[in-house]
Amino acid sequence: MNQYNIAVIVGSLRKESFNRKLAHAIVKLAPSEFSFKEVQIDDLPLYNQDDDANQAVSVKRLKAEIAAAQGLLFVTPEYNRSIPGVLKNAIDHASRPYGQSAWAGKPAGVLGASPGVIGTALAQQHLRNVLAYLDAPTLGQPEAFIHVRDGLFDETGDIGEGSKKFLQNWMNHYVAWVKKHTA
Repeated sequence: MNQYNIAVIVGSLRKESFNRKLAHAIVKLAPSEFSFKEVQIDDLPLYNQDDDANQAVSVKRLKAEIAAAQGLLFVTPEYNRSIPGVLKNAIDHASRPYGQSAWAGKPAGVLGASPGVIGTALAQQHLRNVLAYLDAPTLGQPEAFIHVRDGLFDETGDIGEGSKKFLQNWMNHYVAWVKKHTA
């Protein structure tokens, strides 16, 4: 049995982030041959092309963690109808210098949670556009625009019963997607 290491990129820095909670909960729905590691993005400097030849230690770490992964899991909020700046900054760093993108060829899944009723639909679409350009094959269906409301998480922080079947289905498709693109 293969082991699949997945880099988890959470697009929120907030301590009590719904998306970090979702990331921690959904990975428990994956099979045992999948392991997940959240990559740190809060210590990255603002992207500046002048630094491409001498990337910061935190940028080199980010790129190494992505390179070591067999897949990517993005879990992001929606800020002003798009992806958060901290997430875009991480994406830009790991895609540079030109021709040395760590994202290329890595199968990706995109999720997001929000108290708003449209979940993170627009942020996810913007992220999918960026990932397409970066040559990261991204799971298209099923989509998961998670509306945060009572019962999404149970008392232990796991996915609540009302959402478990839907998110298990999403995870099953994601697992198959990663396996298909790493075969």
